Amino acid sequence: MIKFRDRLEAGHRLATALQRFGGEDIVVLGLPRGGVPIAAIVADALSAPLDVIVVRKLGVPFHPELAMGAISEGGVRIVNEEVVRAARVTTQQFAQVEARERAELARRARLLRGDRPPVPVAGRTAIVVDDGIATGSTVWAACQVARALGARRVVVATPVGARHSIEELRTIADEVVCLETPEPFHAVGEWYADFSATPDSEVEALLRDRQPSDGIDVEVLAGSTRLSGLLTVPNDPTGLVLFAHGSGSSRNSPRNRWVAELLNEAGFATLLFDLLTPSEQHTRSNVFDIELLARRLADATRWIADRPDVCGLPIGYFGASTGAAAALWAAAEPDLDIAAVVSRGGRPDLAAARLRGVRAPTLLIVGGDDFRVLELNRHMARYLHADCRLAVVPGATHLFEEPGTLREAAELARDWFAHHLVHRPGVEDGLRRSS
Repeated sequence: MIKFRDRLEAGHRLATALQRFGGEDIVVLGLPRGGVPIAAIVADALSAPLDVIVVRKLGVPFHPELAMGAISEGGVRIVNEEVVRAARVTTQQFAQVEARERAELARRARLLRGDRPPVPVAGRTAIVVDDGIATGSTVWAACQVARALGARRVVVATPVGARHSIEELRTIADEVVCLETPEPFHAVGEWYADFSATPDSEVEALLRDRQPSDGIDVEVLAGSTRLSGLLTVPNDPTGLVLFAHGSGSSRNSPRNRWVAELLNEAGFATLLFDLLTPSEQHTRSNVFDIELLARRLADATRWIADRPDVCGLPIGYFGASTGAAAALWAAAEPDLDIAAVVSRGGRPDLAAARLRGVRAPTLLIVGGDDFRVLELNRHMARYLHADCRLAVVPGATHLFEEPGTLREAAELARDWFAHHLVHRPGVEDGLRRSS
């Protein structure tokens, strides 16, 4: 019985089964070639980066289908010592096989990815995707490679697989998502009506088309202080969002960058920048100096308003934790015309003295299980005279680490900015201009 019309249908069904991973810090790794079209659909659905995981099996010289190890990019090398000993493979024989496969590995990676560097895996959840699993040996090796590259969690995802292989993979992966495990199982292709080969050119195009928006490193001037930043400007942006991160975070935070990419896809330019210099970060009191952080944010707003690539765009603030307090504080500056503010898990109480001066429509997003901060936001919302809304994300704690909660918060922010970051007559940019 046919289970899938083609890889397109299989990809959409698999993406639906993986929705709970949306909002996590993930990378989707497709096994070339047939796994990549499915992985691309999954990556699009989860707003996650897409890459290939190029693995070469090291086969025993006189029995090449028997794996004695595997290699991948980044110098990853996995050796099955038990097989090496049992097959009596010498050091020289092993080295010859590895050299041959490394040359092929480099060729394949260059062919599929071009000059683009691999997507970082360390610290993230790696979702390894294939179009089907028969023996599972390649996926098994891919899981080991993902771990060797520093993945925090490894998830195997496939539309169809042999039941015994899926069960074996559960011993190495943190989770296996397989839609169908029909019996008997002879070959992957028999479960697709269309299982035509995926050409290398299609894989290369899928990877190229899903490259994230190219951000540029900028030096943000905040008074006399120079701060490192990342500015991303999509084609025809409709607004600009400045990020004010919380304590212990930075412009390099994968979570902040994930939210920024979602906003970029919606047509917003974004500026992520460090509110403190590296030396200032060592002084813990600076992290909670809301007035200092707000002054830096306000100065950055004045600085970026003169850049030709974003000049004239309505400006919004996205603040998290203590950064949200800084965003609210800065939004009350008389000379700034901030179109909207979003606070995620914020501490508006730390900006209590300035709340009555905030003119921008403000969205307060709080986790339903972040009980203390939720109560603080409910109380402080009364002091905001501008349009203010409190949105509670069920099941989320302070950092929105639960599956799907960061995505929900990001989508709430995106919709708020989409509604409020619109060009208004008489407003040239994020500063109030006197005639």
